[in-house]
Amino acid sequence: MSGSGPLSGRVCIVTGASRGIGKGIALQLGEAGATVYITGRTLRPKGEGVGGSLQETAEEVQGRGGKCIPVQCDHGNDEEIKQLFEKVKDEQNGRLDILVNNAYSAVRAISDSMKDNLKFWEEDIGMWDTVNKVGLRGHYLAAVYAARLMVPAKQGLIVNISSPGGLVHFATVPYCIGKSGCDRMAAECAIDLKKHNIACISLWPGAVKTEHINEMMQEEHSGLVKEEARSMFEHGESTEFAGKAIAHLATDPNIMQKTGKIILTSSVAEEFGFCDIDGTYHYYMFSLKQAFIVSNHPWLAAMTPAFIRAPKWMVAAAFHHF
Repeated sequence: MSGSGPLSGRVCIVTGASRGIGKGIALQLGEAGATVYITGRTLRPKGEGVGGSLQETAEEVQGRGGKCIPVQCDHGNDEEIKQLFEKVKDEQNGRLDILVNNAYSAVRAISDSMKDNLKFWEEDIGMWDTVNKVGLRGHYLAAVYAARLMVPAKQGLIVNISSPGGLVHFATVPYCIGKSGCDRMAAECAIDLKKHNIACISLWPGAVKTEHINEMMQEEHSGLVKEEARSMFEHGESTEFAGKAIAHLATDPNIMQKTGKIILTSSVAEEFGFCDIDGTYHYYMFSLKQAFIVSNHPWLAAMTPAFIRAPKWMVAAAFHHF
């Protein structure tokens, strides 16, 4: 097990942690003292290939005092998912405290589709599997195997990384359906898991400054980061902000009151009183103050109280026509 910290002794799995939000979550959970298993399709040593690597993430986690075990796993492969959980079971005496379902393989495909402004009938039919095989389906399989370890222990936390794309139209149709499925999956799994004291939630980060988004921001004619959205990402969350939220949720004595729900990273920050790694406060996603911040009206934002916000029921009602 890893050293001191609020999550000392806890065993976690973070899927898709080579870079982006997954990496940020692994860093924060490791820094909080957890033993963190991280997954990616390749281990890839430093200096090879493009982007991050599992080994680099593991080294950064360990540099912060955590313990991190990188595991090569393609979350589109059922057998490899099963082997991941068998490995954790064997090495941790059957213990698993936290599963973060983050693995996703469709970021580039989605951004390419958006650049070409393709409608769902114009996309390759394989777009569905590209978006949802590693995503929604892989998340479900991971939750199945995680539950088999957590139920005997009568404790645990499963987190699906989702987005407002589950509520409003964004990117592509398969993306929105997949994120909506992640939200519904958390709600349904929570019903079966509640009597076993296991929480299952869907976590919505806000706009996140991932490596991919930063690259797209630098492209002059990016179809993903349009001019009207540029400010939103410039004021966005770091990749570690969601990790801070999960670390606090994992130690929340009232976590079972949140099970089955969609939780916003900004709401967790407000509840527990933490800011981003650069000292920035991210206000509630549907607050007037946050709207002024992302629309580049700093004076209006400064004068607007953070408590002026759209109620959750109103947000849901605005996008569901029944």
